[in-house]
Amino acid sequence: MKMRPSATNRRLSAAALLACAVWGGCRPGASGEDRPLVVVVSGDTAGYIAPCRCASNQSGGLPRRAAYVEQLRSEADVILADVGGAAGGTSPYDLANFEAILRGEVAMGVAAHNIGKTEATMGPDELRRLAADLDVPLVSANVLDGNGELVAEPLRIVRAAGRRVALVGVLGEQYATDRLTVTPPARAVLSALKTAAGEYDVLIVLAYLKAGDLEELAGALPGADVIVGGPDPVAPKPLGPRLLASVTNQGKFLAHFDAPPPGSSDRWTGKIVELDEKIADDPQQVANIERFREELARRDFAPGETSFTDPLWSSLSKGEQIAGSERCRECHAEDCRLWEDSRHAHAWESLQSLRAEVDPECQRCHTTGYGWPGGFVSVERTPAPVDVGCESCHGPSLAHADDPDSRDTPSRSIRAEAYCVGCHNHDQSPQFVYDEYWAEIQHGEPDAPGTSNEERPVEKDDVR
Repeated sequence: MKMRPSATNRRLSAAALLACAVWGGCRPGASGEDRPLVVVVSGDTAGYIAPCRCASNQSGGLPRRAAYVEQLRSEADVILADVGGAAGGTSPYDLANFEAILRGEVAMGVAAHNIGKTEATMGPDELRRLAADLDVPLVSANVLDGNGELVAEPLRIVRAAGRRVALVGVLGEQYATDRLTVTPPARAVLSALKTAAGEYDVLIVLAYLKAGDLEELAGALPGADVIVGGPDPVAPKPLGPRLLASVTNQGKFLAHFDAPPPGSSDRWTGKIVELDEKIADDPQQVANIERFREELARRDFAPGETSFTDPLWSSLSKGEQIAGSERCRECHAEDCRLWEDSRHAHAWESLQSLRAEVDPECQRCHTTGYGWPGGFVSVERTPAPVDVGCESCHGPSLAHADDPDSRDTPSRSIRAEAYCVGCHNHDQSPQFVYDEYWAEIQHGEPDAPGTSNEERPVEKDDVR
């Protein structure tokens, strides 16, 4: 375990200043006992590197996270940490996204990134590779590989505002995998702290645990100053001398903790901060996202290389195929003319205007039949089925197009409304109300083969 030597002078020694630059937590020439100490913790980013910008009031994203921390650093020593859950999955796309998130965290000067649920699914070899290749300060006191060895450092110690701050990480036992063993969190924390006795003044515990387990852990660690977890939201609250909180929801919120002055009888205080649109984007993080998009354009991920699936379509037979909106036009010319005047027909253009057409997470809602036979596969391989066409809401309908008198579209058995809310969800379309918006795009004759006014999609110009 890497440990930081104790400082005996009020001012940081040259060695300690160098350690700050390497380990994060403070800035050379700016740290001292006269500055406030602030701890900021993110959690459960879940692959959400930045808002998709489908709506104007979306929160979260690395650019705002970095801007918030940078502003704090102008007036305090800030320790930035992450409680875990940053990856969105284990597919090649998710891994590329996770690496971009980690690069962003490292650029922010993150002092410790705890192994959470999604990190654990990657296995020990991948976690160690990421830590080495990207210089990520992974921590976990209770995640072990098949040989019983810790996958990451159990804790890290950083110097900030004249104090030595220990950050130890743990994961809930229920998140063990076939490649990773997870030992009891409280016992693991106490064991790690024995090896660092006398080396720290402040203890911060990063614990990816359910709310009930988090409180149980807090009760077993009377010496902790702050215990912060995920994935369940918990507003900061005191538990004896300790302060407990939890952050979640795609990294859209940060836990902000203010330390009392050294020697004071005051307690730590905390608050949850929403990263809303009032916080400007950090340029370095914007550049990091652009680098990620360049990688996406180069690799051109197919749906099978992502974790994006349509839960409705997955229930359909793979024999169902996409016909294409032009086939629909043969019998539904008037409906198609109405569609051409909608924003669904120009959904791909809206992605291009945001420079997001290379991102599969956006492609799945702005194309027709994402990953389905005959539908969109990738920018290079299937440039035709872009935009939100008929089958985006009615389901793969080649069989109906070939035999409209005897074969219905899948929307006969699955309400089209369910298709709509897959993309028009609260985050991306906060104003979406099915009954109100259907009137804006109502089409189809009730008695026409395969159509039903009762089972149609909706859209409104200010939604997508």
